[in-house]
Amino acid sequence: MIRAATGHDGPSLASIYNPYVTDLVTSFEYGAVDDGEMTRRIETITARYPWLVYADGGEILGYAYASRWKERAAYHYCAETTIYLRRGAEGRGIGTQLYTELLRALPDHDVKIAIGCIALPNEASVALHEKLGFEKVGHFPAVGFKFDRWIDIGYWRKAL
Repeated sequence: MIRAATGHDGPSLASIYNPYVTDLVTSFEYGAVDDGEMTRRIETITARYPWLVYADGGEILGYAYASRWKERAAYHYCAETTIYLRRGAEGRGIGTQLYTELLRALPDHDVKIAIGCIALPNEASVALHEKLGFEKVGHFPAVGFKFDRWIDIGYWRKAL
């Protein structure tokens, strides 16, 4: 089931997100996010953008949300999209379902352009974005530094 995230989901979403922070280069954060900080992020983002969760029974297996892409007024109609799945939930179509619903919801939030930022290499994320109609529009080599190495990022764009 896909539903809107609430502040009560903070602990579950932090448990999904933190392995991406502590074990992988997917997130450029260095330290784990505590439950309170994740709850604050949910409440801040959902004041303007959608944040969706995929729940199976009582367990949340993934989430996707949109957030402000840049601060300047001319970017009002653009949003950065983000998706994370609980480790082990990959390959079951959950990401496709979540992201599809997020993209459907964005026009209701005055978003015309979705932008995905992917730490590279990440074949699964690239495949998901391109499956859903995103096109690669940029590549920045060596802009993130994590785990003693430089990481590239790519940008994918989808007009809604």
